Parts: sequence; structure tokens; C-alpha cells
Amino acid sequence: MKIAVFCGAAEGNRPAYPASARKMGEWMAARGHELIYGAGKVGMMGLIADTVLSAGGRVTGVIPQFMVDLGWCHESLTELIVTEDMSSRIKKMRDLSDAMIALPGGAGTLEEISCMISWQRLGLNDSPCVFYNEQGFYEPIREMYDRMIAADFLEPEAMERVLFSSDPEEIGRFIVTAARKGRTASGGYDV
Repeated sequence: MKIAVFCGAAEGNRPAYPASARKMGEWMAARGHELIYGAGKVGMMGLIADTVLSAGGRVTGVIPQFMVDLGWCHESLTELIVTEDMSSRIKKMRDLSDAMIALPGGAGTLEEISCMISWQRLGLNDSPCVFYNEQGFYEPIREMYDRMIAADFLEPEAMERVLFSSDPEEIGRFIVTAARKGRTASGGYDV
């Protein structure tokens, strides 16, 4: 399975955040999942890529040209795809991936996973989405989605293919189940 992981170029201020990137990378590599990510070489991005690569896994980076020009690109990836801009980057990541996971991160990370959830509702993304909720990092976002549902701005069914969890095994089971619901014509996946 190809899994897009959205994460930032910083590690945050708690040891649990970079540890979550390593844990997710180890889980992905152990199960033969390919990492699709933003091709950065530092922060959470660099950590998860290096973890997957050091375990012999495949890593595809997708990055806009201006970030390459700034020297932000990881140089040891299995595959590198350079896009014209940020919009084409996220579309390419969607096209390449079977599932999306947001590790703890900043505004860009939140933008990317929120875009994927919005695109689910519009029929433009059939992949399950996961907030890696390390130490409750994404609880305010979960509360906001609950508030949207309570205020009738969002139907409850919209969240059936969204998970908040920091347990890779639970995430794996959810991805397989949600992917099957979203891709009725596709074959099975292994957790």
C-alpha cells in the first residue's frame, strides 16, 4: 500500500513528536508500505523518510520546484517527483496514495489533511484519512469536526473515513477497512 504522510519540517517541542515519526516509519517499512511524502530532508519529514529508508523501504518524495531551488529536498529518496507548485504537489500525492496520515505538524500539515477530507466529500479523494493523534495533539481538530456536525455544517457520514489515533495497528486496520469501502472495485490490502 502507498501511504501519504503529511508532516512538517520541524520536530516540535516534545520528544513524543519525532518519536511518532520514527514509529510510523518503522511500522510502514515492516509491512512493506511505501511512503509518499513532501520530500523534505529535515524535521518530521526527514525523520520518517530516513526511518523508512534505513529499514529498506520505498520512499517517494513529491516537491515543488521552488523548494528544490531552496535546497529543501531530501537527496536519498527511492523516487523524486518535482511539481510546478504546491497545488500540483498535493494532487500528485493524492493520485499516488491509498491512504493519508497527518503526523503532528503545523499549518501546512493541517492544510493538506483538511484538503484531503474536503476532497473526500466532493468525490475527489477516495482514500481514508488519519490524524496521528500523538498525546492528543489533534483533539481540538476532532472537537471542531464534532462542532461542525452539531451545527449541521457537516454530515456525520463525512467522518466515517477519518480516524484520530496514535496506534499504528489501529491505523492499519482502519485504512484497510475504509479503503475497501471507498474502493469497491479494488483488491484487498494487507495491514
